[in-house]
Amino acid sequence: MANASLMANAIRALAMDAVQLANSGHPGAPMGMADMAVALWGRHLSHNPAHPHWANRDRFVLSNGHGSMLLYALLHLTGYDLPMDELKHFRQLHSRTAGHPEVGVTPGVETTTGPLGQGTANAVGMALAEKLLAAEFNREGHTVVDHHTYVFLGDGCPMEGISHEACALAGAWKLNKLIALYDDNGISIDGKVSPWYVDDVAQRFNAYQWNVIGPIDGHNPDIVDAAIAQAREETDRPTLIICKTHIGQGSPNRAQPREHRQGARRTAGRGRNRAHARASGLDARAVRDSGRGLCRLGR
Repeated sequence: MANASLMANAIRALAMDAVQLANSGHPGAPMGMADMAVALWGRHLSHNPAHPHWANRDRFVLSNGHGSMLLYALLHLTGYDLPMDELKHFRQLHSRTAGHPEVGVTPGVETTTGPLGQGTANAVGMALAEKLLAAEFNREGHTVVDHHTYVFLGDGCPMEGISHEACALAGAWKLNKLIALYDDNGISIDGKVSPWYVDDVAQRFNAYQWNVIGPIDGHNPDIVDAAIAQAREETDRPTLIICKTHIGQGSPNRAQPREHRQGARRTAGRGRNRAHARASGLDARAVRDSGRGLCRLGR
């Protein structure tokens, strides 16, 4: 596998550029989740960019859909039909890179996500479908249906009631091939969540009969990789991996609420942030070529 840090920085560079060019969007989440994405897409996700609708592909859902540039960067870098011109038209009318991912518009997008928590519920449904289809069609020595469903979610997703109901059902249904990675950065569009979001997410998911891993360092791809591998061994429960991250990782203004919704370069001053990006290794010309290392075709 190519250098994981370089690949994560490729995602960050594309997210910064696209949001800055559109003068609209959310760079903080893609930059904060880039290392998690490299661990999943580069080492575990079974998919085929040449055949996005391959029936037995793993499913990936970005429940915090406002961070759509994370998904668009991944699709572009791994070889899906999403050329650079589409990224340059991020959030523009008639482009395939809408502000929130839209199924049927962008190849590789499994479901439309926007309202927080909705994507989490969609992922539960996908995992249930896999289990039902496997029970119906698989035979001893002849496995037709065998794939995982992965979902990224942010702080806003477990706040919504729909995620409580769906995740409780996932535990009751023993959807062991459902793996959720929680981007626990402690920041929302209104600021730090600690004064008003006091849920113990780990204990809540334990109560749902989930396998809970972490908190772990969400910026260490090797640690995230190991957590996903551990989750894949689970035979009786869905898994929640709690990843501690910094919003806008790589930006001088990281861990600030404004990184949630503003261009990373604009918040720091265009010149200063470019200099910091170069110092941090965020040189788009150097890192974009690293994307080919992310592509893992169907096993």
